[in-house]
Order: sequence, then structure tokens, then C-alpha cells
Amino acid sequence: MSSTASNRNATIPHGADSGSRTRELPVRTYSPEPLLGHPLTLVKNIAKDLMAGRELAWRLFVRDLSAQYRQTFFGYIWAFLPPLVASMTFIFLDSQGIVKVDTGGVPYPAFAMMGTLLWQVFVDSITSSPAALGGAKSMLTKINFPREAILMAGLYMVLFNFMIRMVLLSAVMIYWNVTPSATVMFFPVAMAALMTAGFAIGLTLTPISGFYGDVTRAIPMAASFGMLLTPVVYPARTEGIAGWLAVWNPISPLIISARQSLTGHELTHLPAFFLILICALVVSFVGLVGFRIAMPHLIARMGG
Repeated sequence: MSSTASNRNATIPHGADSGSRTRELPVRTYSPEPLLGHPLTLVKNIAKDLMAGRELAWRLFVRDLSAQYRQTFFGYIWAFLPPLVASMTFIFLDSQGIVKVDTGGVPYPAFAMMGTLLWQVFVDSITSSPAALGGAKSMLTKINFPREAILMAGLYMVLFNFMIRMVLLSAVMIYWNVTPSATVMFFPVAMAALMTAGFAIGLTLTPISGFYGDVTRAIPMAASFGMLLTPVVYPARTEGIAGWLAVWNPISPLIISARQSLTGHELTHLPAFFLILICALVVSFVGLVGFRIAMPHLIARMGG
């Protein structure tokens, strides 16, 4: 059974020669009552820890960023090499006439690269939370700090990689003369929805990944297969199994809308887009509560 934790402030002297000067430090009191027994207090404490963990999240992000690219020859190029290589396969097949894809006037290399770059942002959002938890295990068992900080650090990394990929995305659009229209104003909303959906899935998987490392290993394989089931390198179909998937695959409207906002096409999936965005926000909140409840059990299993 999980326990509740409440915060109050303690006053301590601020330096030996400070006289009457004091500063306040938060004191956390643990009780055996279940966390879900006081939902408002639980949500309030989560919000407090999110605010309190901002600086630590930034420090963790800087540390992880340095470690990720420190011993590589290509450095930050690795941020967009995986989606670039993935799109090359389909570009080769299309150039050889093995597959023919009608992209509605958009050059297929640009169409495929935009799709794979968007898909990679979604996959990064899924893996950020489980990877951040795995990387912080040693710290979790030794130091008491706002646990939500490791989730924010993972999101910072997703945003950083996304900004790097935006450079490649801009180069692709310029090289193949893809001219955006007013719909490009919707692109930030589309990317926020794509990241939120990925974060919601990743957050749901994070407690399980803390118990079983298989989850973290399975995500890249599932993502590779999922890319083929989503209109990433081909337009959404209207018939057959691909047409059914385009309607019921929850990621399809997000990918389609994000790409349409770049290519200047009419945004044809907005109702489904906003419905999925709302669902992703709800799942993210529930996942955040589940993460909070699961952390004491995870830390106990880790040996903390």
C-alpha cells in the first residue's frame, strides 16, 4: 500500500554569523495512508514537485546530453541519422519503380523524410520516460528528490532532438521546393500533440519498465513495426486493411495532420486529431499519478 507525503516548512539558521536571519526548508512527512485516499493532496503534491524539480531536471538533461554525444564521431548528427536512413529504404524502392506512391504532388523523398522525422519524434517521446527512469536508478535509491524531475529531463531531451531535426526538415523542404501555406501555423500544435501522445504511452509503460527491462528493449521493435502500420512513408489509404488502420490507428491523424500542415494541404483529420489529443492529455495525467504511486515500490525493488 502506498503512503501519503505532506510538505511543511522548517526554519533553520542561515549561516553561523547571520544573527536572526533564517531560511526555510521543506520537511516531508510520510504516513501509512494510501495516496489515492486524498486525491486532491496527491495532485497538489505532484504539481509542487513538478515546480520544485525544474532546476534538477535541467541539470539531468545537460548531464544526459553530454553523455549521449560525448564519445561519438558524428555528434549531434545522430539525432537525425536513424530517420534519415529509415526513409532511404523507401526512397530507393520508389526510385526503382518497385513501389509507386501517389503523394499528392509532394516529391516522394521529401514526403518520406518528413514522415520518418515526425515518427522519430513520436518514438523518442515514448522512450524518454522509461529511458530516464533506467538512467536514474542509482540516484533514486540514494537521494530523495522530486521524482518527476527525471520525466522532465527526458522531455527536455526530446525537445532538443526535435529542434535539431527541424534543421534537417527545413533543408528537405527547401531542396525539394515544398512550399508551406497558412496551415504551417498549425505545425507547433501538431507536434505538441504528437509528443503528448508519445509521452502518454511512455509514461504508462514506465512503471512496468522499472520491474521488467524487456519493455525498454521491446519499444524499438514495436516502433519499427508500428511505422509500417501508420501512414508515415505512404499517404493514408481509404480501402482495405490500410484504410481501416488509417481510421482506427490513433497515431495516424497526428502524423497526417503534422505533415499536411507542412505541405500546405487541407487539414482533413482535425476532429480525430483533437479527440486523440484530449485522450492523450487524460492518459498523461493518469500515467503521472500511476508513476507517483509506483515509485516507492520501484525504489524498494531497486534496493532503496
